[in-house]
Amino acid sequence: MKDILQKINNKAFDNRIRLGIMSILMVNDWVSFTTLKEMLELEDGNLASHIKVLEKENYIEFQKQFVGRKPQTTYQATELGRKAFNDHLLALENLLKNLT
Repeated sequence: MKDILQKINNKAFDNRIRLGIMSILMVNDWVSFTTLKEMLELEDGNLASHIKVLEKENYIEFQKQFVGRKPQTTYQATELGRKAFNDHLLALENLLKNLT
């Protein structure tokens, strides 16, 4: 049990918002900042601070482009981010299996 709990030690996924961001990015190729904001029902600053945490860990990457005359930032999960998130989910599943 202690071994399982140690595998759930990824601080990047301690927050429900970061879990939400990663969940969305795991099933979509690229997602705009605006779409993430709307799906998670967040303010710009709140979303931006959680994105910074994930960027710092190299779990997500971004690209900036112009759509018409408006700038647009889109995000995707990196391979490292996908592995870390999958490892986190597997550890949670193992924990639940051992509790029953």
